[in-house]
Amino acid sequence: MKPYTRSIVELFDGKKRYLIPLYQRQYAWKVTPQLDLLWEDIERAVERLNTDRASISPHFMGAIVISQIKTFGKQVQAFEIIDGQQRLTTFQLLLCALRDVAAANGSRYADELQKYLLNDGVMEKPEAERYKLWPSITDRRALVQLIDPEVELDSIAPKPTDEDGMVRRSTAAHAYFRARVEAHVTTEGNFSEERLERLFEAMKEGLAAVSIELEGGDDPQTIFETLNSRGVDLTPGDLLRNFIFQRAKGLGQVDSSLLVDQLYAKHWLPLDRAFWTQIASRGRQTRGRLDWMLTDHLSMKIGDLVSVQNLFEAYRRWILDKEPFQGVAAELESISLTAGVEERLFMQEESDPIGKFGRFADAFDVSTAMPLVLYLATEAALGERLPEALGALESYILRRDICGLTTKGYNRFFIGIIDRLRSVEDDKIGALIQHLSSRIADTERWPGDEEWRQSWIGRAQYKGLRQPRLRYIFEALETAKRTRLSEDIQIKSALSIEHIMPQKWRANWPVPGFTHLDPEEVDPDHLARQMEREAAIDTLGNLTLLTGPLNASVSNGPFSVKMPAVRAHSSLALNRDLNAYDIWDEERIVERAAALFQIARKIWAAPLAIDAIGDVTDGIPLGSQPRGWLPAEGTEAKFTYSGQAFTARVEHGSLFVAGFDEPFASFSAASRAVTRTHRNGLNDWLLREDNGEWTLADLWRRRQTDSSAQAAE
Repeated sequence: MKPYTRSIVELFDGKKRYLIPLYQRQYAWKVTPQLDLLWEDIERAVERLNTDRASISPHFMGAIVISQIKTFGKQVQAFEIIDGQQRLTTFQLLLCALRDVAAANGSRYADELQKYLLNDGVMEKPEAERYKLWPSITDRRALVQLIDPEVELDSIAPKPTDEDGMVRRSTAAHAYFRARVEAHVTTEGNFSEERLERLFEAMKEGLAAVSIELEGGDDPQTIFETLNSRGVDLTPGDLLRNFIFQRAKGLGQVDSSLLVDQLYAKHWLPLDRAFWTQIASRGRQTRGRLDWMLTDHLSMKIGDLVSVQNLFEAYRRWILDKEPFQGVAAELESISLTAGVEERLFMQEESDPIGKFGRFADAFDVSTAMPLVLYLATEAALGERLPEALGALESYILRRDICGLTTKGYNRFFIGIIDRLRSVEDDKIGALIQHLSSRIADTERWPGDEEWRQSWIGRAQYKGLRQPRLRYIFEALETAKRTRLSEDIQIKSALSIEHIMPQKWRANWPVPGFTHLDPEEVDPDHLARQMEREAAIDTLGNLTLLTGPLNASVSNGPFSVKMPAVRAHSSLALNRDLNAYDIWDEERIVERAAALFQIARKIWAAPLAIDAIGDVTDGIPLGSQPRGWLPAEGTEAKFTYSGQAFTARVEHGSLFVAGFDEPFASFSAASRAVTRTHRNGLNDWLLREDNGEWTLADLWRRRQTDSSAQAAE
């Protein structure tokens, strides 16, 4: 590594070329603060020349790291820019602006400045090699047009698809410098050759950069990281991109362009689109989509949690320690595959199962599942069965949400599934569903139909920031309710979740049977009915989809006004069903919720029955349990919880609890459904013995276990 001190003019002196690799960032300097600060430095250098020329010393503008590229024959000496392309591009724009002002005023300095912008003489490919600075393809047209206005741009680089109506930063920077130079060299409305000469001299004598030229044994990535470790706004994606492509050094050039650019053009240029710079939020963090994609990619690959803040260090350590790829090309292929999936998650096309899951994940704020989704869509090679796997994952998350179960620990739970599935050689979907179904802790379990039904019907859902989740659910219900005979209607209106019986129901929706009471009179039965109504208001049975204007026009009105308006202006199947009701009260809310549940359970499938997954029930392996470790046929059981008594009976090897549609395979499963908590049901249920006395189920099981042990002896 050899450092040299060169003025910003000397950097471009002589016949040479600087090539900016495609993988480096686009030109990004802005007027404030970068260009303003540079111009202030220039003015100070001019002032020093004017006041004390003998004592002038160069003001340093930072470091530039370059690596010489082997050239042959008539090829112009070339250098690959490792770091400092923003400064080099800015210096070229400054010299270009100075030349243009000189030319516009007939100054002899126009030809002098041209020497620092364009090479001349013998070259192998003059159309490219004549330019001192050869930008990456995204900036090439804009910069070349400024340096060489007469050139045919289409012969230099194709026009970017996103260029229409867009002012490149380089164009804006040139305009800024030209305006500054013109103001500086103009006095009392006249051009001053002397002031322009002094300005050019300040650039030659007063401003300098350290040019670090790498040698064979130098590591460009380490130098790049050291120079950019503080005070430079580089995203994790910027650092990771440079880390990848600088390990592809030494490939040389072809047709006056770097060979590494071919790798970049295929794999990373698509990631430089504006799409990937858009900001996306996950929880309380906001980052560019590219950074989220790379974080998900690494989490999926290593099967462990990765924070976006530590993305670069974690990726670098993984690549250097594990060497998971045969080369940079394979590494980039892997990233491209992930990017293709994650783009579909962001785009959220309705006809795309991956896009549909992306819309679901946004609504339910479960970006923690993305690494698992990436694995299922790439490495797992599920083919046409991918929607089945995504459907199981969606059902797992949605059912837990409706039941009010925690999302704490989702990130580690979902990532932990990846390594489990990697060890499965055949049916990965079956393994996924079996694993999700086998969880029993409240933080992980997949609610069955009975537990889900109770929460669907009786639990308040309209609260907090849940409207996106509810809209997703009701739109899915609407789609499912449309039959083949229904019109194929595309919903373009901005629909929102609204209450059928309004939250402010007291004025126009009085509880029937109590209208004779005075407003001040307190009646216990009336209070109980009011509490019952309040509890029903925010449940799913009382919610639907409406347009904002329609809801506003009938929001708190009585049923006799609201329902005709809804029937007249809403074409949704969800709302057509309301035609069947002449009144709307708590009983009808439950009735509608139950009807919607029958549709929902077909959309979001239940977990596997516990006896189908070979797991454990009440601590005893299912395979060794007679009839699921339940007592004899006809045995009665009871359990009191929160003052409410529940009764059950053993029939056909299952436990049937009064009030529940589905049977249970164990006492714990029944207790979980009753209490909506995870608990050992053997300590809850009492069993009626032959003598009529009641015995705790746990004592009954212990007797059974002791009997089995004695028989074995």
